[in-house]
Amino acid sequence: MTWCGAAATGPATYHADAEGANYVAPGNHAGRDQAGAFTTASGAWYFLDDVDVRAATGAVVAFGDSITDGYQSTLGANTRWPNDLARRLRASGQPLAVVDEGISGNRVLNDSVCSGQSALNRFTRDVTQRSGARDVIVLEGINDIGYSSDPDTGCTKPNTNVSAAQIIAGYQRLITIAHQAGLKIFGATLTPFQGSDYYSTAGEAKREAINRWIKTSGAFDGVIDFAKAVRDPAAPLELAPAYDSGDHLHPNDKGYQAMADAINLTLFKS
Repeated sequence: MTWCGAAATGPATYHADAEGANYVAPGNHAGRDQAGAFTTASGAWYFLDDVDVRAATGAVVAFGDSITDGYQSTLGANTRWPNDLARRLRASGQPLAVVDEGISGNRVLNDSVCSGQSALNRFTRDVTQRSGARDVIVLEGINDIGYSSDPDTGCTKPNTNVSAAQIIAGYQRLITIAHQAGLKIFGATLTPFQGSDYYSTAGEAKREAINRWIKTSGAFDGVIDFAKAVRDPAAPLELAPAYDSGDHLHPNDKGYQAMADAINLTLFKS
C-alpha cells in the first residue's frame, strides 16, 4: 500500500437518516477495546459504504426514497416497511433476504447533492449487482414531484419541473434494466402527500397520473398498491391519521407495517 500523504479525502460516506443509533467520540480511539469514550449518539451511520450478505435462495431489493429508508420510524426499532416485509417472509417460510436500498430525498430522474445519484444512475449498482437479487420493488417519484415546486436549496439542486410522463419514462428504463438482468420488478403506487410541505394540486395530478399508469399499463411484473394501504378512506389524498408520522408525507411504524402487509408474498415465488 502506498501512503499518499495527508490530502483531504472529501466528504465522508454516511447514511444521514439511518433510523438506528451510532456512537461517536472526539479524537483517535482506533486502538481502544472499550466503548466508554463513545458517549455521543447519532442517528447517522458513517464511513461504511456497503454490506454484502450471501442470500441462500435470493433477495428482494426495496428500492426507493425516504419512505423506503424508513424516515420517521422509531429509532433503532427496525420498523421500516422492508424490515416488516422481511419478518413476513420469514414467518411464511419463504427464506428470502430483503435489501433496503432507500435513500432519503432520492429522485428517479435527477441527482442531488444530499440525496445521492438518481434512481436511473444508481439502479445497476444498488439493485442488479446485489448478491442474490431476484426481485425489486420500486417506490420512488414523490420527490421528483415535490421538488418540482420547491425553492432550490443546497440539497435539492437542480430543481427541475419534471412531468408525469418523464417520471414514467424513467420507470420504463428501470424495467428494461431489471429485465435485462433477469430480475422481476414490481411497481408500488406513490402514497398520498396532501398537507405536506411540498404538496400542490399540480403535484397531486402528477401522482394520480403516475399511479394510474403503474396500475394499468402492465409494464411492471406486478403492482403493490401502497397508496391504498395507507390512505385515509374519508380523505384519500391524505395519509390515514393512524398511519401519519405527523408530516403528512411519511408513515409512522403502523403505516410502514400496513405497507408491508399490503404486499402479496406470492409475487416472490419462483
